[in-house]
Amino acid sequence: MSRLNIVLAMVLVLCALAVIQSQHRSRIYFVELERLKKEARALDEQWGQLQLEESTWSNPARVDTLARSQLGLMPPPQERIRVETARLETRMAVP
Repeated sequence: MSRLNIVLAMVLVLCALAVIQSQHRSRIYFVELERLKKEARALDEQWGQLQLEESTWSNPARVDTLARSQLGLMPPPQERIRVETARLETRMAVP
């Protein structure tokens, strides 16, 4: 009987160690998950800031003002503007 008790005690200790290891791993994963959530929130905030900045920089009125003031660009006169339209050409295959 004492041999059985020793084996059962060893099995009990091994099960307890497995539970402790599992809990420890769970805590590590939880900390990592929270860190990743925090990083995702920061990246979402940065993405919003970048979208706002992009919309500010690409505002047509701002681009026009900068083109005129800093680069000295002016729109061409109306007589120099030519609009081309695409024509669809259909060709029949000759056998």
